[in-house]
Amino acid sequence: MKKPELLVTPTSVRNMRDLMAAGADAFVIGEQKFGLRLAGEFTKEDVKEATALAHSQGKKVYVAMNAIFHNDLVEELSRYVQFLSEVGVDRIIFGDPAVLMTVKEVAPHIQLIWNTETTSTNYFTCNYWGKRGANRAVLARELNMDSIVETKEHAEVEIEVQVHGMTCMFQSKRSLLGNYFEYQGKAMEIENRKEQKNMFLHDKERQNKYPIFEDANGTHIMSPNDICIIDELQELVEAGIDSFKIDGVLKTPEYIVEITKLYRKAINSLLISEEEYEGCKDELLEKAQQIQPANRPLDTGFFFKETVY
Repeated sequence: MKKPELLVTPTSVRNMRDLMAAGADAFVIGEQKFGLRLAGEFTKEDVKEATALAHSQGKKVYVAMNAIFHNDLVEELSRYVQFLSEVGVDRIIFGDPAVLMTVKEVAPHIQLIWNTETTSTNYFTCNYWGKRGANRAVLARELNMDSIVETKEHAEVEIEVQVHGMTCMFQSKRSLLGNYFEYQGKAMEIENRKEQKNMFLHDKERQNKYPIFEDANGTHIMSPNDICIIDELQELVEAGIDSFKIDGVLKTPEYIVEITKLYRKAINSLLISEEEYEGCKDELLEKAQQIQPANRPLDTGFFFKETVY
């Protein structure tokens, strides 16, 4: 079986060091000006340091440029891509064709990952972007296992799947909470990465709490549960999925490190033998449940459900 990449989202350069020791192969970083729902804010200096650090350990760095861009920001894309080229990042994550066109013009040697999070639901679309320069497609979180395997069978690009963490259910470019508090005459800092804030939509009928995440890209309402398929990885590995992603948005650095260790062990066990994985997967799931926040139940997302929207 092919060894899948273990991709994680660090909160800082310091967190990256711990994650490399935990077994991470690659990292998604960037700044919220250009990337959506990042686990941590990485300035240009941070990106430069992170890339050098990762490459010194044989790891890879992918920079997120998958935000929703308007005309005022498009003018800055070429300068940022040029900077990423000079730093030597491995890949750029994009959703908007403006980024693809800019990379082709400014730094055509940088590989591209297509990630819109919601519209990558079939292999025709993945291959469409592959023919236009993407090397990888990130599949929608709403796809079930059968759809993922079928897509991989027909895909002409690498396929990335999220295996752990929360997912975004709603996004508005507007700062809905910030505007609400401002309307009340209260100041509210939108940048909620410097100091984690517990902001939720509370569905009392279902006893669900939906985390609200606000950044420069607006308001993001997240799922009430976290995906966890650490005990269901075998079919994905056998299908040849290229990258398993652990999303650490709104998680502590310590949590991301411990979860990475568990998935590293799961993947390594699978590569040894099916029996090795069968013998440890229940224990790994139990350990994941033990460190999971009480208000964030683990489930298998849409992996074993009918794909519906």
